[in-house]
Amino acid sequence: MAPPAPELISPRSQRVLAARRLAKRNFRGKERLFLAEGPQAVREAAAYGDTLVELFATVEAAERYADIIGEARTAGARVHLADEQVIADISTTVTPQGLVGVCRFVDTPFEDILAARPKLVAVLAHVRDPGNAGTVLRCADAAGAEAVVLTDASVDLYNPKAVRASVGSLFHLPVAVGVPVERAVAGLKDAGVRVLAADGAGDHDLDAELDEDTMGGPTAWVFGNEAWGLPEETRALADAVVRVPIHGKAESLNLATAAAVCLYASARAQRASGGCRSVTES
Repeated sequence: MAPPAPELISPRSQRVLAARRLAKRNFRGKERLFLAEGPQAVREAAAYGDTLVELFATVEAAERYADIIGEARTAGARVHLADEQVIADISTTVTPQGLVGVCRFVDTPFEDILAARPKLVAVLAHVRDPGNAGTVLRCADAAGAEAVVLTDASVDLYNPKAVRASVGSLFHLPVAVGVPVERAVAGLKDAGVRVLAADGAGDHDLDAELDEDTMGGPTAWVFGNEAWGLPEETRALADAVVRVPIHGKAESLNLATAAAVCLYASARAQRASGGCRSVTES
């Protein structure tokens, strides 16, 4: 059954203007709302409680993703059909996919993460690139991590680029934001989590850690800035500073790749020791 004709939503309508403003951090913080673009992100938002507030869709996208439109309506979101220009005005991408959702913030208090006694955590300290932050969040989700923490020196979790790069993983696991790195490390240690700082100049080698069977217990990885890594004062907080070995001629690994290697190493060690669920389990 074809959808009804598009609503007459002008680029200057209050709903459209309110959605457009969410591209800016100060408006996101004030309204506690953010944008999720594309079918995957919107589908995940619709499945995450009452997170999805509004959904803007072109007629073509509404026809192609009729199941997502239905899920959005079932979740209680207001669905607006609009022409491509309206979607382009709201979207923050060069080539919009025809679906833009307005979502409530989904971050979790850090204390709740600690209370859940997590086995594997990714801590983003001084990570400034939103694409990297979203990709590390996606890697953490894929590796079976139980939480992600963004320190107060890191990028905004709800930056549109970070949301897109997470490809829906933002809605899959608890994420705490704005936590001072000292508090994050201290809290995790008090919860019985071993804290490892990932750094190319680390004294400990990841292969050696695996060979020595030291990584089977609850672990948090601290990842630093894309350009200059972790400052000395942050490295000093960790139980160990671990480097990913470079066996070939590459100068280094980028942040997201290094994070994936570290998180999967911990996930494998924990599965082997029975300390963590398998990342292949449903």
